This record gives sequence, structure tokens and C-alpha cells, in this order.
Amino acid sequence: MQADLLCRVSIAQSHLNSAVAIIEQYRGEEPFASFLRKYFSGNKKFGSKDRRQIAHMCYCYFRLGKALMNMPTNQRIVAALFLCSNTPDALLDTLKPDWSEKVLLSVEEKLAIVEGKEMVSSIFPWGELLSVGLDHQQFCKSFLIQPDLFLRIRPGQAEKVELKLRQAGVIFSKPDEACIALDNRTKIDELIVLDKEAVVQDYNSQKVGDYMRLLPEQQKRKVWDCCAASGGKSIMAFDLLGDIQLVVSDVRESILANLKKRFSTAGIKGYKSFVVDLTVAPLSDEKFDFVIADVPCSGSGTWGRTPEQLFYFKEKLVEHYAILQRKIISNVLTHVKPGGYILYITCSVFSAENEEMINWFLKQRQWNLIKMELLPGCSFRADTMFAALLQKPL
Repeated sequence: MQADLLCRVSIAQSHLNSAVAIIEQYRGEEPFASFLRKYFSGNKKFGSKDRRQIAHMCYCYFRLGKALMNMPTNQRIVAALFLCSNTPDALLDTLKPDWSEKVLLSVEEKLAIVEGKEMVSSIFPWGELLSVGLDHQQFCKSFLIQPDLFLRIRPGQAEKVELKLRQAGVIFSKPDEACIALDNRTKIDELIVLDKEAVVQDYNSQKVGDYMRLLPEQQKRKVWDCCAASGGKSIMAFDLLGDIQLVVSDVRESILANLKKRFSTAGIKGYKSFVVDLTVAPLSDEKFDFVIADVPCSGSGTWGRTPEQLFYFKEKLVEHYAILQRKIISNVLTHVKPGGYILYITCSVFSAENEEMINWFLKQRQWNLIKMELLPGCSFRADTMFAALLQKPL
């Protein structure tokens, strides 16, 4: 028994030391998932279970954001494990057994044990910069929880997708009729045909589809997704708006190459695509009924999935993105037909990228604001999004 305990302590301490070494080498210059892959590729001694445990420790560390920054790295990792665990954790049980017994306590009670309740607001210390409608304390606590994986079921595929999940023994819920929520660790690509049967798309990203449904029939013909990225909004527009002439663009040629494969699986044909930097110049003279502008942003509404970005974030980047957004919107506006619409979207929680951007927009031009809304994700274990639908005067 004593030998078994010593072995478990040795393994846990080894994992902790490895997590410390990784964190101290990482500088936030690339996605942490990419950095981890390279690190483990160059260190073959780690088995799959070791990699999972070490990665979990690191991600918990980043989930504390700007809190407990003066605590030594190894101690901060253990504190993070405690705060992020809501079920018994073997690593925590070995490293800090007195805390392990209390993982089922509320977040508030656990915060009091670690540092005091006031610590929670320092996880995300920019509360005064948040968009209206987002509770600062609740948002901070949300970082301690891994968000869910969400699927948007494509038209006519609901019965097939749900049957496949049940046959695989996957537990899921349905926040909306076409939305499925699953544990983030689900290997969904092994269970269904992604992009054909369902699309991986966050809950609130799916809710942005409600804005598309507001469009009158005559404004659903020619659609431009001007910052297409992974193409999720384009596929949703294709599913919701019916027979559309789809045009997609992005500043990166590699993105459009990936979209070609994804659209092929999704059954989207006859679309146009081109590379353009919309911060520099608009297109020629092409006009559209509806423009989707899912603009580059801080991504702060998605940091629950990439907590390293929270840890390394600098406040000056908010203005950097706001400047980019103003340039893009100014160049895109000229391509909206009279009476046409633009849907402005961010996955940011910062007011400067959201409602302040729309207020600036409306001061510059006499457009009609149809609807504007922050979509908080805290209650759904989802991302936070912002959306605003505007119409160009006739």
C-alpha cells in the first residue's frame, strides 16, 4: 500500500513538473494546442494518458487568467486544478488531498479556501470594458468550466444524427431544435459526417441565425460572407436562406482552399470566392443584398476554449481590433445595395468592439438599426457573441 502511494505521488509530481516546464517555455505566440503537439512530438517519453493529464494541468493554469499571478507556477497549477474540478480528481487527490475532499463545494466556497472571494474578479480584470448585459462576476467564473461542444444539425438530418449518437452511447442535450450540446471531449468526427449531417458550431453562433431569419424574402438572393474564416456562417446562410448566390472572401488564401473542401461536403456548389484585404480597399463595384461581416476581433467571447489567450491578453489590443473593424466596415458598406442589409458579428465581450462600434457606424451614416444584441454564453457553457443587423436606406 505504501509503495503504491509513493508511486502515485511520484507520477503526479512528474506530471506537475512537466506542466511547469511547458508553461514556462510557452510564450503565447501560437495557439497552445499547437505548441503542445510540437512539445509532445519532441518528447516521446509521454504516453497518451500522461499527455492528457499534463495538458489538463496546463489548461487549468491558464483558466485562472490574471488571478494569483504572484503564486509560484507549481502552486498555481494545483490551485487551478482545485477550482476547475467539480468531480474527484486523482491528481489533486495525490497532490493536495485536503483540497481534493472539497471539490464538490461551490465556486465561492472554493475561492474562499484558495485566496478569498475577491479573487474571482481578477480572472478577467477588465470588467469596466464589458458590453452591456454581461455580468462580470458570472463571466469570470465561467472560465473555470470547460465549454460544451455544440452541433448545428443540418436540414433533414436530425433523426440520423441523434440515432448515431444514441447508438454510440453519447449523452447529449438539445438547447434548441437544431442544436445539440455534448461533452467537449466527444470525438464527434468518428460518429457522424461533419458538415454534411451536422456542423460544429457554438450555441450562440447558431443563435446569430435568428438575425438571418429577419431578412425579407427579396433580400435573400445575393449574399457575401466577407470574412468567411471557417465558413460556418456561410453554411448556415445556405441552410436558412434557401436558394442564394453565395460569395465568400477572406484575407488568407489557405482559408479559401479549406472552404472548398468543406463546402463540397456540405453540398454547396456554384459559389464564388476571392482573396481580399478589406482593411486596405473595397472590391470593384459588385453589390449585394446581404453582407455577413463576422469581423476579426479579440475573440474574448471564446477564451473559455482557448484560455491561454486570456492569460496573455493586453488591453491595448482592444483598440487595435476596433481600428481594423472600422476599416473593414467602411470598405464593405459600399457593396450593400440600397435597401440591403449587413449583419455585423463579433465573438468579443468588449463594448469597444460591439455596441460602441455600431454607435460609431450610425453616427457616420443614416442606416437603420434593425436589432442589436449581446448573446452571453455563461449560462449555456457556450461562447459569448455580439450581433447587429443594419439596413441601408433606399
